[in-house]
Amino acid sequence: MTPADKAKIFLEALPYVQRFRNARFVVKYGGAAMDDAELVRHTLRDLVLLEAVGIHVVLIHGGGPAIGRALKEAGISSSFVEGLRITDAATLQVIERVLCHEVGPALVGTLESLGGKARQLLGQGVFSVKPLGMTGFHGEQSTLGFVGEPDSVNEKSIDSLLAERVIPVISPLGRGKDGQLYNINADTAAGCLASALRAEKLVYLTDVNGVLRDPQDPKSTISVLTPKDVAVLQERAVLRGGMLPKVQSALAALRAGVGKVHLLDGRIPHALLLEVFTDSGVGTELVL
Repeated sequence: MTPADKAKIFLEALPYVQRFRNARFVVKYGGAAMDDAELVRHTLRDLVLLEAVGIHVVLIHGGGPAIGRALKEAGISSSFVEGLRITDAATLQVIERVLCHEVGPALVGTLESLGGKARQLLGQGVFSVKPLGMTGFHGEQSTLGFVGEPDSVNEKSIDSLLAERVIPVISPLGRGKDGQLYNINADTAAGCLASALRAEKLVYLTDVNGVLRDPQDPKSTISVLTPKDVAVLQERAVLRGGMLPKVQSALAALRAGVGKVHLLDGRIPHALLLEVFTDSGVGTELVL
């Protein structure tokens, strides 16, 4: 790459840097990519760069495979209903330990090692939740255990960090009115967080290249997805498992005023920068 080519890259990014200065981006990070230390560094370096050019970044993380491994080591089996992990008391204890005492601190440490400023916020201090209890996304009866969905967000704790140019690193847990701790699907938590913060962008970093028209064909990425498209894909059972809460929460966030929502492949180095700062973009964009 010649010096002129490098200059063109900066010039292509310039209008986006100007447009998004002081904007708020919520980034949800999870999945298998979190198991690759080099990919994690690529992703977190992107966040540090975004903050350096004046974008306010909020990171909400899942547990990646770490939760699955910890549950297996504890002899606890995992079951899911439409992408939501059934959470009994023993499962919840493991999830809290992994999210709050392992994954969160590790992400903060890596961000700071890359020159960023970051601070962990425990989700139970950010999200007030109501239990999902016996209902799934379509209202069918299912025992989910200690699984909740946010009904309010403590924005002040986040606003104060953003004002100091600090990246909040938030776990998807919440506290109910009864004082009980609840597990929150990280995608749902990210959507609620983006809505409460009036984010310009909500970005989901996933294990696939956006939403696929054919789950068996990794090249069948849908570039733009509308609510009508979502209904068709659900009817055909194309949207299922962990992709369901992503798309559901993405559409809810758009209806609540979030500027744009993107689903990107977190396994691609610097996918976030490619989406934000280039004309072509990558992955799937959801629109109303």
